[in-house]
Amino acid sequence: MNFEDVIGQSLLKTQLKQGIDSGRVPHAQLYVGKRGVGGLPIAIAYASYLTKQQSDGLGDMNTLTHPNIHFVYPVTTSENVKSKPISSNYINEWRAFLETNPYGSINDWYSFIGVGNKQGVIGVEEASDITSKMSLKAFNGGYKVMIIWMPEKMNSMCANKLLKLIEEPADKTVIILVTENEERLIETIRSRCQSVHLNSLSEQTIKSSLIKRLNIEKSLAQNIAYQSEGSYSRALDLLKQEPEDLRFETWFIAWVRTAFQAKSNKQSINSLMAWSQEISKAGRETQKQFLDYSLRFFRQAMLYNYGVKTLVLINLNDKSFKMENFAPFIGASNISEIYKEIELANYHIERNGNAKIILTDLSIKLTRLLHLKSS
Repeated sequence: MNFEDVIGQSLLKTQLKQGIDSGRVPHAQLYVGKRGVGGLPIAIAYASYLTKQQSDGLGDMNTLTHPNIHFVYPVTTSENVKSKPISSNYINEWRAFLETNPYGSINDWYSFIGVGNKQGVIGVEEASDITSKMSLKAFNGGYKVMIIWMPEKMNSMCANKLLKLIEEPADKTVIILVTENEERLIETIRSRCQSVHLNSLSEQTIKSSLIKRLNIEKSLAQNIAYQSEGSYSRALDLLKQEPEDLRFETWFIAWVRTAFQAKSNKQSINSLMAWSQEISKAGRETQKQFLDYSLRFFRQAMLYNYGVKTLVLINLNDKSFKMENFAPFIGASNISEIYKEIELANYHIERNGNAKIILTDLSIKLTRLLHLKSS
């Protein structure tokens, strides 16, 4: 993958290439950007450009199989990997994943390797493997590059070992961390990396990419780009009408309807508990993505309530749910508290809290918050 293959991010691509050409190559870099804006593709492109510029003798060799470029990503046990999994156990699957879906999400990766609802991690065994790989001499004396995708999945022991590697880098060694949430990285690692922040993709950029790459009809590409919220992977999900997207919509509508009814129908609490039980059966990554979806939905409802309908991008499949009926209940009186409670639930789920208890507590709070209607 080269810089030409990365969607958008024109200014950043130019800056990164100029840095390499002028010999300014930070040994520890942190690429920060939300899902679907191209953090991983641009890291791979950077590694490819760096190794080629260093004349390592490998010419146009595929970046994914380059001996001087290594990858780390969250993994877990599976049918073939029974214990102490590390990235190397899944290298063939990883290369195939990047070939087909370089803008894929963490859930796409878990689905690709068939681990069900298990949550991946970058563990201490991985740190030992990283140290071993980075201690090897580079082919033909070029740069060695380690790309760590989703470093927020590192456990503390791995993070501490990686910190030592960052503090005492070998010559011509580059470590690139690609994160969607830099706040979940330990401060000592963040402070030692040069941060690169990726912008959301423009609507026109996504539209053009859909037309060029997938031969999508212009009007459909425009509609998808409009709803994508600056994320190419989100655009692909909308295009395919992913079952997960439809499932989130179904969960959300059932949730807010039942929570709203609880004020006049006490039996609704039992329904909310049943709802929480259902969601708790999904994997933690799915639960977290649903909560993110809920935040977007509440934000869209607030925009609709305040008359900014041109920014309301959501397109519901369930035509029985009317945004014009729901939106008046989301406004200044409750949106901050709703955000706070959802983000708190996300925080506890991330830290392996009991999902059923967390979601039940959130649901009961929502029954009150929905009725804090603005005058």
